[in-house]
Amino acid sequence: MGNKKGLTFVFAIIAIVLGWTIFKQFDFETLKFEKPALVIVYVLTFIMSVYFLVKSFKEKE
Repeated sequence: MGNKKGLTFVFAIIAIVLGWTIFKQFDFETLKFEKPALVIVYVLTFIMSVYFLVKSFKEKE
């Protein structure tokens, strides 16, 4: 049970850091990303970490 809490914390930290990084990479003046290929990797990892977070919260209920 304690291991699941640790994994939830890790995925939460990953999601926060990647969300902030994606936000910082976006240029609001030109509406484009600075490094589009790298942002694709960031977004995929962000989506996976959010998926695992939601999955772990649903298992608790």
